[in-house]
Amino acid sequence: MNSLLCYDKIETESIKGVEIITVCTIEEKIRRLAATYVVQLEERITQRVEEMENDDKSHFLVYRVLGITDTEGRLIDIYQNKGRFLYRYAGAFLEEAVKLCFQDKFPAADAIRIPNAFGRLPKTFEIDCLIDRDAIEIKWRDATTDGDHITKEHTRIKAIAEAGYTPVRVMFYYPNRAQAVRIQQTLETLYTGIGGKYYYGDKAWEYVKQQTSIDLKAILEKLAEENTRKL
Repeated sequence: MNSLLCYDKIETESIKGVEIITVCTIEEKIRRLAATYVVQLEERITQRVEEMENDDKSHFLVYRVLGITDTEGRLIDIYQNKGRFLYRYAGAFLEEAVKLCFQDKFPAADAIRIPNAFGRLPKTFEIDCLIDRDAIEIKWRDATTDGDHITKEHTRIKAIAEAGYTPVRVMFYYPNRAQAVRIQQTLETLYTGIGGKYYYGDKAWEYVKQQTSIDLKAILEKLAEENTRKL
C-alpha cells in the first residue's frame, strides 16, 4: 500500500520544505499499479526474447517436417513465451487491483493463512482477502482441465468453512473449453453446497462494485482506452 501513496511537496514562506502525504484516489492507485506492471512486463519480455536469440533451435527440424518454416517457428516460439508472461502478469495485476478496491473500502482486509484440517499437505491454505467472515479467493480466470483441481479446491473450501469463514470465489473470466467449464460448474456446486458464494463474469465485477462502491471495470476500460489511443 505504501508504494501507492501520492507525495506532494508544499513550499511557502510560512511552511518551507515540509513534505505532506496525500493518499491517492483508488483510480490513481490502480493507474500507478498498471504502470508498474507495464514496465515489468516489457522488461521481462525483452529479456526473454534476447535470451532466445542464443537458444538451441535444432527442434526447428520437426517444425519443418510439420510444414512450419524456420521464420514462422521462431515467431511461434517468441509469442508462446510472450503469451506465458502476459497471462501471468495480467492475472497478477487484476488480482492486485481487486484487492486494492477491497482495501480501499475495508482497510483491514488482507491475506491470511488457515490450517488444513483435512490432510497433511498442504499444511495451510491461503485466503487472498479476508473481510469480516468472508474468505475471498480472487481469480482473474481459471481454465484448468486437471480433475485433481476439484479435489484440492474442495479440501480448501472445507478448511475455510471449518475455520469459521464463508468461502467466496470471485472469478472475472470464465473458461471457454468444455472440460474446463465442467470443472468450474462442479466448483460452483461445491461452493454453494457448503454455504459459500461463487461469482464469475459480470457477476464478479458487480460483486466488487457492490462491496466497495468502486466500478473497477469502468476504471480498467478507461485505462485500456487511453493505452489504445497511444498505439
